Amino acid sequence: MSDLKTITSFNAALARETENRALDTQILQAGVEALLQDPGKGWYAVAEQSLVVVGQILVTFEWSDWRNGNFWWLQSLYVHPDHRQQGIFRQLYDYVQAQARLNREGICGFRLYVEENNHQAHQAYANLGFQKTAYHMYEKEFL
Repeated sequence: MSDLKTITSFNAALARETENRALDTQILQAGVEALLQDPGKGWYAVAEQSLVVVGQILVTFEWSDWRNGNFWWLQSLYVHPDHRQQGIFRQLYDYVQAQARLNREGICGFRLYVEENNHQAHQAYANLGFQKTAYHMYEKEFL
């Protein structure tokens, strides 16, 4: 909970950088807080340097009846611009992967989505062994 404001600001920056989208800060902060208070929704991991948060990743869950297990969705990945190209993204990913190995039973894989024109992210995920799927993502918002 002590990282609530930082995570909120990182998520707002991520939306601006990747989608040129301004998020409602009150709704965003309430959403981050709800997740931090309810581990059933998911969990954040943060990277720190000198006790300052410099990066984050969010893991949420999707039950797959076809596989009788959960996919871990990797979301809200953000590294502060002053700390990019220093391996922080890789450290966050490696940490999540290690957690998955510890909890291997019931975890059937990782999933993520990436903005179509974010070619740097496409390459980064491909370098980690992620493969483009045959699925297209659709959504219908109620807000």
